[in-house]
Amino acid sequence: MPPLLALSLGQAKAAALTVVLLLIVASVAGAWLMKTVVQKAAVVVILLLVALLVWSQRAALDECADKVQTAGFRGETSCTFLGNDINISTRASN
Repeated sequence: MPPLLALSLGQAKAAALTVVLLLIVASVAGAWLMKTVVQKAAVVVILLLVALLVWSQRAALDECADKVQTAGFRGETSCTFLGNDINISTRASN
């Protein structure tokens, strides 16, 4: 079964960074809007954990792409990002 969403490495990195930034902003906004300390703490912790998950997946994707490049692979392969395949194309150097 083909992946539902095929992203390039650059698109996946940009999307991950955007999601991390939005989650950090949402955690600050949630802390400001929530009334009780328990609600604030829960929202901030949950959103920061999701941001950490996305950031770690971004780092894993970057590491996978580096391994593909250092192995001298030429052609197309894929790495995973949150369970989705990300196609990585490498070209032979001229």
